Amino acid sequence: MASSVLFRSTLPRTFASATGRNVLRSALQEVRASSTTQYVPGGPIIKGTVNDPVEFPPSSKTHGSYHWAFERLLAASLVPMTAAAFVTSGSSYPVLDGLLGLSLVMHSHIGFDSMIVDYLHKRKFPIIGPIATWTLRTATVGVLVGVYQFNTNDIGLTELIAKVWTA
Repeated sequence: MASSVLFRSTLPRTFASATGRNVLRSALQEVRASSTTQYVPGGPIIKGTVNDPVEFPPSSKTHGSYHWAFERLLAASLVPMTAAAFVTSGSSYPVLDGLLGLSLVMHSHIGFDSMIVDYLHKRKFPIIGPIATWTLRTATVGVLVGVYQFNTNDIGLTELIAKVWTA
């Protein structure tokens, strides 16, 4: 900080003479030499940018085909659960009401998480990517708490859908 203030205060005077320009050039070279990144012809190579090769995560059974199968099973199970919720009353079957609420929230979370992973990857967007991921996680927890409160203390999700449908 002190060097930048000194540099700014002496800048107009250094352009007045050729020796001043040489002093300025040598000062800039010293600043470049003291930088933490090493100069490489063709441009600096900074680790963590889109120029780096992709580092593959270690293989995990929970994040491969099992993960894909869980997403498809969850999406397919929403169809009969939604039909059963319309046929029955939510107050008569509170377990179905809870499962439907949980499944809808998890299905939405997985979809939004896939969108964030695809379009806001933390390697390309190191600040907004993790912020979006943690915002989604926080919102999902908040919605789960709200659905739980609504199902236990109010009419429930299926009764709400039935009232909206007949209104």
